[in-house]
Amino acid sequence: MTNDRLCAFDWRAGTLTPGPCFSADRDGMDAFARYLDGAQGTRAYLVADLVEEDFQRCLLPHVGGRAGRSLVERRLTHAFRDTPFRHADIQDRDSEGRRDDHTVFSALTNAAMVQPWVAAMEQNRIALAGLYSAVHLSAQLVRRMGIAQDHLLLIAEQGGGLRQSYFQRQYLKFSRLTVLAAHDDVVDATALETAKMQQFLTSTRLLGRGDMLHVVVLAPSARVAALEERCEDDPEVAFHFIDIDSACARLKLAGDVCTAEQLLLGLLGRDSPPSQYPLGAAGRFYQTWRARLALNGASAAIAVVGAIWLLGSVWGSVRDGREATRLLAEAAQLDARYRAIMATLPPTPARSANMKGAVRLDRLLGATAPAPAPLVALVSRALDRASAIRLLALDWQVQQPALAQPGAVASLAAPAAGDAVEPIAASLVGLPSAPVQVLRIDGEIEFGRSDYRAILDSVNQFALDMAGNPGVAVHIVEAPLDVRQSVKLSGKTDTGEAGVKPRFVINVTWKP
Repeated sequence: MTNDRLCAFDWRAGTLTPGPCFSADRDGMDAFARYLDGAQGTRAYLVADLVEEDFQRCLLPHVGGRAGRSLVERRLTHAFRDTPFRHADIQDRDSEGRRDDHTVFSALTNAAMVQPWVAAMEQNRIALAGLYSAVHLSAQLVRRMGIAQDHLLLIAEQGGGLRQSYFQRQYLKFSRLTVLAAHDDVVDATALETAKMQQFLTSTRLLGRGDMLHVVVLAPSARVAALEERCEDDPEVAFHFIDIDSACARLKLAGDVCTAEQLLLGLLGRDSPPSQYPLGAAGRFYQTWRARLALNGASAAIAVVGAIWLLGSVWGSVRDGREATRLLAEAAQLDARYRAIMATLPPTPARSANMKGAVRLDRLLGATAPAPAPLVALVSRALDRASAIRLLALDWQVQQPALAQPGAVASLAAPAAGDAVEPIAASLVGLPSAPVQVLRIDGEIEFGRSDYRAILDSVNQFALDMAGNPGVAVHIVEAPLDVRQSVKLSGKTDTGEAGVKPRFVINVTWKP
């Protein structure tokens, strides 16, 4: 987009193709609206190359986060009040002092030159992806071509005229557009505008006395010879000429690119950076397009995953069906072998099903029936820590749930010869849950009879060790010394009976 027209280019498969141009009047706007009719699914990138593009350099305090963004926005709004198309480029920092940020503010100061074209695309629901400046795109061109210098002036003939952009290293500092009339000679204009630009840069102290200004001129191949003859180097200016074909080869751009503006459009089409100037509500159709693209991608991914899952399920079903057929055939063979073996055996008094049930019941009882070994193992570990206690007797019994009262126990002892055999309750053999077991411990203390504190402490510690096991309750039935408050103490501290040691009785109740 220039001051007097808008030209359309088609970017397809990495190739730029020129399209129609439309004048900036009523007839041109109507033709542009007809051109956009039916192109609602197309993305658009609008590049402005206008005379009314202003640049201001500014030093800002180095502030990050939301406060820094607010500071930049306030200063940008203060610098350009009358246009919504504003851009801030934070480039580098001072090497000394507060190390402020070097910032370049730019804006399309005449919004009326842009808004009619944007409104036409918005009216036709075109997905406008961004509004760009040809000057900022040329900064990308300098970085990609590797032609950055301490002081660089890039000159190129574009649709709006002769564009001159000044760079310090790779950072854009200033740009101006000279409109060329139909009778102007581009070669002479290049030489004259370079001299004017050098004087301006020196007067604004962007270029110091004695600094070398490198001037890079982008031109078609047919004009390079004339430019080399007209533009001569001097002690402070060095000219470099790059033809468009060499630039395309260096940037690896395909297609027939013959102008500098097409070179910038090729970079834009290949890289597609974020919008440089804000679009506001005009960019909503592009956001909708991105959301639709994301949803379509997610739907495609879900469909692919669903198809893979379906194929896996079908393959699993086929595999399971084959496995089931194989197992059924194997079961039939085993059943036939079983019947053949059973046919050769003599008759038995018990049916095979009953024998199978008896074997299963025997295995079940072996796994669930109570046994004294686990509880005795707990006692053994407690005795390891009580060296003064010696066991005299152990009495192990199983408590039935219906007899869950103190002293109500049942024995699993085998009946005597001649006694009637009564069925054992299922609860006593661990069905459906493990029964409570009771272990009576009779023991004696190895301490002297007169050391009552050590005797009581050893018994109490043994009882506490046993009670510390899960599901274990301990009751001291008979203590070696009765120290209850309701009992009168009597007797002597030393009876003189040799070999008689204090004894005790403990009941241990365990619920596995």
